Amino acid sequence: MASTKIVLGAVFIASFYLSASLAFPPGHHEGSYSVGNGPISGLSPDYYKFTCPQADEIVVSILKKAIAKEPRIAASLLRLLFHDCFVQGCDASVLLDDTEEVVSEKNAIPNKNSIRGFEVIDEIKAALEEACPHTVSCADTIALAARASTILSGGPYWELPLGRRDSKTANMKLANKNLPPPNATLHRLIKFFQRQGLDKVDLVALSGSHTIGKARCVSFKQRLYNQHRDNRPDITLEKSFYHTLASACPRTGGDNNIRPLDFVSPSTFDNSYYKLILEGKGLLNSDEVLWTGKDPEIAGLVKSYAENKPLFFEHYVNSIIKMGNINPLMGYNGEIRKNCRKVNQEI
Repeated sequence: MASTKIVLGAVFIASFYLSASLAFPPGHHEGSYSVGNGPISGLSPDYYKFTCPQADEIVVSILKKAIAKEPRIAASLLRLLFHDCFVQGCDASVLLDDTEEVVSEKNAIPNKNSIRGFEVIDEIKAALEEACPHTVSCADTIALAARASTILSGGPYWELPLGRRDSKTANMKLANKNLPPPNATLHRLIKFFQRQGLDKVDLVALSGSHTIGKARCVSFKQRLYNQHRDNRPDITLEKSFYHTLASACPRTGGDNNIRPLDFVSPSTFDNSYYKLILEGKGLLNSDEVLWTGKDPEIAGLVKSYAENKPLFFEHYVNSIIKMGNINPLMGYNGEIRKNCRKVNQEI
């Protein structure tokens, strides 16, 4: 069993990615990957070692260009992994477009006009198909893109268990049910994560993904003007931060204006997200309630991560691997889509 490895440092990352076997660190042997209490049956970092050893190199080369062009895309691709895994498991159902047989999850309330990055996934998948036809699944493509986006933004490396297959269905109703809204209370957030087999540590650590990326005004406007349906702002908002947000997001209109989730280092994966929460400068209600929600364990984790970036990275790696193992399709279940937007028989 391999242990979780966290690699920090831009110099190492740069040289590491010159290797043609990035998903498969030297010395790792075939078999199940272990983290926490036991093995992840059927998934392995070595899954493509012989069938497509250059898979991760392909993903990284495309993402380097995409992120250089638009740094925000890293957060968008990381978010795709969350929105995939929280709906019927990590099976790339989120990538399916509407057809006569499929009702796309892209039109679910939490996703519509919100999730993005599909064109980059298309580009990666096309390159993978050219190099290794009918080999790397769309579900694993999302997972590889999420990891590379994290690393290229300055975040931790982790050995990524692979071998997921792609669903032939989507579930818009489940997307509406399972994806936490930005105005969720802490109690509701805990319930959303528990539904996926994730605990409070996972909730706080994975929320740290908001250290990169941006959100639309519609996602937090309630906090500015009508937090408790009393035409008043959220009293937990730090005053100067409130005025900054209000100038960018007027009471009427401007719903699609965007603000960084972490204005200190919006394109760098670090722990400043937690430091801002401690100061009353978390952008979304679902961010700030981690500190103000009166749960001592969760508040303690926020404080610990704000003070200790290596601890945050360690917990983040464990939690994102755990999330990536939510109900994967394996063996003869599902398929390997050629085009991530359509099931194979529709191509």
